[in-house]
Amino acid sequence: MNSDQNHADWRGGRRFGAGRLLDPVRRFLAEEQWEFAAHERPAMPGSPGSPEHHVRLRIAFAAVGVLLGLTGGLGNALVAVNTTALQGALGLDPAEIAWLPTAYVMTNASINLLLIKFRQQFGLRPFAMIFLILYALLTLAHLFIHGLGSAIAVRAASGMAAAALSSLALYYMMQALPAAWRLKAIVIGIGIPQCATPLARLFSPELLAMSQWQTLYLFELGLALLSLAAVSLLRLPPTERRPAFEPLDFVTFVLFALGVGLLAAVLGEGRIVWWREARWIGWSLAASIPLLAGALLIEHNRANPLLNTRWLASADIIRFTVVTVMARIVLSEQTFGAVGLMTALGQTNDQLVPLFALIFVASVAGVVASAVTLDPAKLTQSVMLSIGLVAVAAFFDSFSTSLTRPPELYVTQIIIAFAATFFLGPSLLFGMTRALQQGTGHVISFIALFGIINALGGLGGTALLGTYQVVRERAHSATITQAIDPTDPIVTQRIGAGTGAVGRVIGDPALARAEGAVLLGQAATREANVLAYNDVFRLVSALAAATTFYLGFLIWRRKRRERRAMGLQ
Repeated sequence: MNSDQNHADWRGGRRFGAGRLLDPVRRFLAEEQWEFAAHERPAMPGSPGSPEHHVRLRIAFAAVGVLLGLTGGLGNALVAVNTTALQGALGLDPAEIAWLPTAYVMTNASINLLLIKFRQQFGLRPFAMIFLILYALLTLAHLFIHGLGSAIAVRAASGMAAAALSSLALYYMMQALPAAWRLKAIVIGIGIPQCATPLARLFSPELLAMSQWQTLYLFELGLALLSLAAVSLLRLPPTERRPAFEPLDFVTFVLFALGVGLLAAVLGEGRIVWWREARWIGWSLAASIPLLAGALLIEHNRANPLLNTRWLASADIIRFTVVTVMARIVLSEQTFGAVGLMTALGQTNDQLVPLFALIFVASVAGVVASAVTLDPAKLTQSVMLSIGLVAVAAFFDSFSTSLTRPPELYVTQIIIAFAATFFLGPSLLFGMTRALQQGTGHVISFIALFGIINALGGLGGTALLGTYQVVRERAHSATITQAIDPTDPIVTQRIGAGTGAVGRVIGDPALARAEGAVLLGQAATREANVLAYNDVFRLVSALAAATTFYLGFLIWRRKRRERRAMGLQ
């Protein structure tokens, strides 16, 4: 059968050689038969083949890839950026509402361990359709669930389903570009979901204004249904399948998922309930250690492990892990630091729309620039540039005052948004190339590691910076309060000004003066928060600078070894 006929078979969903399947469900989920040419074979079982496509078909693949990437990213972003509004609408306290994005990360971080083998054993078509239908049903369930426990369960299940969308977005983008640009396609595919957070902040105020929190889930449901329709109409080329699952895979996954889930719960809730105040924080952290140790011990002694512990413990991968974790921490400067500062100064999402629009444009520019300038021989330099940009931007943000408003942050936040998406592609490819050098079996280990680093790194960054901000705010507040002397003429003048401001509505002079003192206390708290956020920015700048210098040292050491090797020859 010729190549054109092959293409028609998988695009139209027809099978040949085995006859028509009688069961409509099985026909709907069945992988198509394909006679692969040598250059079309999948890079590994579970990934699609690489046939040549016409330009119009490539454009269609690109459009579906963007849709899937944004759908997967917005699934968590719409909740994460609107926790304050959802908290009020659902009548929850801060610790309760924080469980919704935390539960999503708890499952999303580890599910790739099973998803990769699912694709390898059952193929891409069942993988795509089952998880897209599941995602749509879970999103629909949000509209009818009002209890906290049920909402947490749905968000946890959504985290698992959304992980499949990220993989599909990557595969569709790989079909959109020629084989020679396959690495660039990976960079774009992994970068698209990262643009979802500023996009969610950009239009979610209008969604909330329509019908409170239900509109967010209706919008998410619409995206899920569009994605399902698009994937149904435009199929990926089929993959090569092989038996993949082993009984011990599920034992490892249960132990590993529980351990990672407990860590995510600790990182997501610790700074809110406070680390030493809630006993379950310590118990969860203590329980996660033997669970993870048990999973790694099982994998260490397996012939075909899910997690290749020996390779993961190699020097290159440890360095990669340290640098990527540091990058995720410092990149929290934008999602926690800048947004937190503006919130502390009374700015709402409506007032931050121009800032988020610029951040979104910068994020897209970072993805494009990363793909265009991609050089497999200089991946470390790209990562170093990204983290170095964060160091500079955070340093300038550390001079904020109580008069700082979004326009003063435009330049620095554009730089950080660009760096956040510019960094991700080279970081992924750095580890992926080393995994492929060791064999395709190492890819599962790396993808699992990369997903965990990004998921827990984001939570860990917010936890670290949030804890530091609280500690510094308390210190600054104590210092400012001690400096307030009621007999000081300036303090008396400020209290008098506050008294005059409320005197029009409060007739009792003593009560009005007390309210004036409260207003002065609020101003002191605001100043303490601004100083604390400046400390956070300085900490981010210092961590980013240290990571940049470390990467520079690694590059210098590698070049010195190369010169020595050339000299020996």
